[in-house]
Amino acid sequence: MRRPMHKKNIQTAGKPLKEAEKILIMIHGRGADARDILGLASHFKVAEYALLAPEATNNTWYPHSFMANPEQNEPWLSSALDLLKDLVNNIIQQGITADNIYFLGFSQGACLTLEFVTRHAQKFGGVAAFTGGLIGDKINMENYSGDFNGTPIFIGTGNPDPHVPIERVHESVHILKEMNAKVYLQVHEGRPHTISPDEVEEANRVIFN
Repeated sequence: MRRPMHKKNIQTAGKPLKEAEKILIMIHGRGADARDILGLASHFKVAEYALLAPEATNNTWYPHSFMANPEQNEPWLSSALDLLKDLVNNIIQQGITADNIYFLGFSQGACLTLEFVTRHAQKFGGVAAFTGGLIGDKINMENYSGDFNGTPIFIGTGNPDPHVPIERVHESVHILKEMNAKVYLQVHEGRPHTISPDEVEEANRVIFN
């Protein structure tokens, strides 16, 4: 049993879990916290969702770039993935099916989101990843299994982005499509490392409709 590096600290907003039919797991970026990412909820069509935002120890899910050798980000990366798996399992145990579980992440949180759902591919409600890609210096296909079965996945990114190379975004999109996700990609030329109104509008259209 791995020692958890991230404590289970889940902030909540929106509808109470017992009253909601849909759940949105929101994953913050490096240097941010759960309240920061929950603050974005007002921009999305999620008024009827229960919102759950895990918070990383020291506000960072893993210490180095998502493009580093994964061993350099251990044991933090595995702990973060385990935390998400436990959270999803707990939600399902309360009677919510996976196709009513949604994910949203920004930057480091978007990378963690994409890595998690691709390791556990199934029919989720939807995924919105704002500036992210699959994790590792090289993508290891042995980590990924399952079938998205048409899960809508939105990825928005700038080009160039100081943290997420566009090549990794395209590589990630290819793998997601191979695993039967319905991927919507938006690339904004010259956009800074942020979330643009166009991305919010598209995520609302294809994920939170």
